[in-house]
Amino acid sequence: MSLSAKTVDEYLEALPDDQRAALEQVRAMIKAAVPDAAEAISYGMPGYKFKGRPLIHFGAAKNHCAIYGAVVADADEDALKGYDTSKGTIRFSPERPLPAVLVTKLVTARLNEIGAGSTAYRRKKKSNEGEVA
Repeated sequence: MSLSAKTVDEYLEALPDDQRAALEQVRAMIKAAVPDAAEAISYGMPGYKFKGRPLIHFGAAKNHCAIYGAVVADADEDALKGYDTSKGTIRFSPERPLPAVLVTKLVTARLNEIGAGSTAYRRKKKSNEGEVA
């Protein structure tokens, strides 16, 4: 939860043992699904980029851990039962971590978005006329 962490390892080291263990599992699942993804800290959270585009982030808060940037709509509704979800976010407790199959599915769905050229994460640019494109 440290905003001063410069690496994912530093971020994880600052967490309580249970959250660190849960997020280390998530980290390993993401790395296994996309070995070529670049790991970085962005907005104070660990995350991954693929082909220069945000792939997925994860983090810890006082009462939960979470994955951010996931394509929640592509996840199996039954797989998400018992997890607190909102657009692009899945919150979970260290006692009930996300299953590897679900994390892999979420990462794969996001990869497909990146491959299809989704604009979900692109910033809007101003055109010459000053309008937002």
